Amino acid sequence: MGRFQRSSDSEPPRSEASERLADTVARRLERLIARKGRSLERLAELSGVELEELRSIESGAKAPTIAHLWRIANAIGVPFGSLVASQERSGVLVMRKASPRLIGSQDGNFLSRPLFPYDSARPVEFYEVTIAPLHQQRAEAHAPGAKETLVVAQGEIEIIAGREPPVTLAAGDAVDFLADVPHSYRNLGETSASFFLVMSYAAAEASET
Repeated sequence: MGRFQRSSDSEPPRSEASERLADTVARRLERLIARKGRSLERLAELSGVELEELRSIESGAKAPTIAHLWRIANAIGVPFGSLVASQERSGVLVMRKASPRLIGSQDGNFLSRPLFPYDSARPVEFYEVTIAPLHQQRAEAHAPGAKETLVVAQGEIEIIAGREPPVTLAAGDAVDFLADVPHSYRNLGETSASFFLVMSYAAAEASET
């Protein structure tokens, strides 16, 4: 499917990382939609993402936010990582800190950096996450059986999963919880906080990719 022409008059300049993410998601989304036999109209209905916005993402004209990606992944029925994977490959892949591939919230207060490429044979994803001071990021429920395991690298973070009581974590603390319920991450401090996050999926979810 052809890419829309980007206009510097109507769109603000995008970073190289944003361009790479937009192009990667566009290629993956086109393949997944074709494989699942879904139309963009049906995907917009299922995901809650506006149709025109979805068209811009599918064409590569718009870099999706982390909220877009979760909604689209849940609607198609695939793991989150399958949308941001450039391709499946073997061998050694180096990911330099100086040129990260970042997936963020609309306001840029929640940034997620994939730390290894998606591999459908191994239904696990690994991210480095940075949260701005005092920011709370809410996440929708992921696929049934999805789990999150995280360890705090810096700062103090509050985790709320479903109806469970809030959990406060300091640097070095870890938590494991089912992420198939609405959940949130909140930076309790006045400086940036970071943590490492592992996403794992139930076998049925992984087999859908």
